[in-house]
Amino acid sequence: MTFSSRKNTLRLLSFILILLVSVSYSSVGLTASVELKTEAPVVADISFEVATANLMAGNYSDREKAIKILLSVDDERVLPVFQRMLKSKLYYIKKTKQLVFIEKTDGGYKTTSILNNKELGLFEKNKLKKVKVNNKLRRLLRSYIARLGIKSTDVAVRKAAVKQLLKNINEETIAILQVLDKQETNSAIKELVAAGVSIWNLNSNDKTVQLAAIKALSKSLVPEVKVKLQEIIENTEDASIKKAAINSLKKIDSKISTFEFLENLVFGLSLGSVLLLIAVGLAITFGVMGVINMAHGELMMLGAYTTYVVQQMLPEHITTSIFISVPLAFLVAGAFGVAIERFVIRYLYGRPLETLLATFGISLILQQLVRSIFGPTNQAVQTPAFMSGSLEINSIFAITYNRLYIFIFAIVVLLLLMLILKKTKLGLQVRAVSQNRTMAKAMGVKSEWVDAMTFGLGSGIAGVAGVALSQLTNVGPNLGQGYIIDSFMVVVFGGVGNLLGTFVGAMSLGVFNKFLEPWSGAVLAKILVLIFIILFIQKRPRGLFPKKGRGVED
Repeated sequence: MTFSSRKNTLRLLSFILILLVSVSYSSVGLTASVELKTEAPVVADISFEVATANLMAGNYSDREKAIKILLSVDDERVLPVFQRMLKSKLYYIKKTKQLVFIEKTDGGYKTTSILNNKELGLFEKNKLKKVKVNNKLRRLLRSYIARLGIKSTDVAVRKAAVKQLLKNINEETIAILQVLDKQETNSAIKELVAAGVSIWNLNSNDKTVQLAAIKALSKSLVPEVKVKLQEIIENTEDASIKKAAINSLKKIDSKISTFEFLENLVFGLSLGSVLLLIAVGLAITFGVMGVINMAHGELMMLGAYTTYVVQQMLPEHITTSIFISVPLAFLVAGAFGVAIERFVIRYLYGRPLETLLATFGISLILQQLVRSIFGPTNQAVQTPAFMSGSLEINSIFAITYNRLYIFIFAIVVLLLLMLILKKTKLGLQVRAVSQNRTMAKAMGVKSEWVDAMTFGLGSGIAGVAGVALSQLTNVGPNLGQGYIIDSFMVVVFGGVGNLLGTFVGAMSLGVFNKFLEPWSGAVLAKILVLIFIILFIQKRPRGLFPKKGRGVED
């Protein structure tokens, strides 16, 4: 090979080398631009421990870089860190530089390691330092939480993530939603994704695409849809687009009104189920014995405290404790009821005013007894996992599981009670005494024994009602006072001693109350219900379903 040919060969090789370097540089630049667009720099083989350590940086800029790096780490612990950081519950121990989640308690701040969820004990506030976030970091965290959420296997988490993305539709989020649309199998999430795509299409320059998007959004109840349609109505100059947006908005408002009606109806039935549980025990004692038991609310309170005690004994088995609490609360409250009847009420039959005053005194004694044992403050009862959360029908209408289960529970209790009264010897004797006490005694029925068992049965059901109430509100010494008037109203309205009347009365008053509340407020609604019952009793003194029998006075 000649010198000139070698020289040409070297030139050719140099040119190829330069070309390869240029292509490589262009590829790196292209990758960098894509990463910049997604704001998630890929860092090879970085561990969760190293990435989170950077969150303790002194300035917001370094913290932002640490958050972006952490997003690229494939670790299930990343999402809880972002969530706690957003809620300002991510701290680090000053002395050891350990990142921890914190929860405030009476004795200090309970700390949990972010690395292994191990509790590190209680610390004073001055021993900890918060990982601070500003508004820019909050926006970034919300976006990243949504991105991580859509990868979750939990439908509820994915749905929450998509809802978060819908709050800020842009090129980046729409790309994520379009990818999710192809992968998602849950119909509710697909509807949310479709709403997000339609919201994005509202910005199209193609009028046909805009009109199609407006028409598609008329089926969506996502809150962001109404906002976008309202913006179009206010800002667009195109008459056809404005008209389409107005029509879609009217359809959405009509659907919202329908679901708001259904929501009030369901909540009214839910309130009615609580009133039913409270009043059905009173209906038995009041109907059979004619005793106005002012301690009925306190018997419910005893049932609620029984639930609390069982949970304290079984802190690791909350679900099991609820099922144990139901029969135990029945026995505890029932035993108190029998004792009250045997030692007090049996001496006061036929003297209603003295009975009322005596049972009112018993209610005060029971309240003070509970204060002495458990203290005057309210106690929180944990809700089992199966009763937590809600059944979401759509973005407007959802039913909480605790109220749904309590409604079913109330119906089951009512059916069991009716079965006892219709199919057992005790039930036969109770019905005989309630219809004609004198004739029942003449037939050999021990009315004193029936009175004690009846009062115990009604009291036991009050205890069971307390178990249900513990899942809706805190347990305290004054728990029963808020429901005693409502329970008497239900019994009088439905018909004293009639279980069917108690059921109809409870559900009617619950629904009536819930439909009045948005218009008049909670307090005025109760007053109006009371006025309605007073007027109703003037026309029908014996209620909706009066007792029947020869011994009943006309």
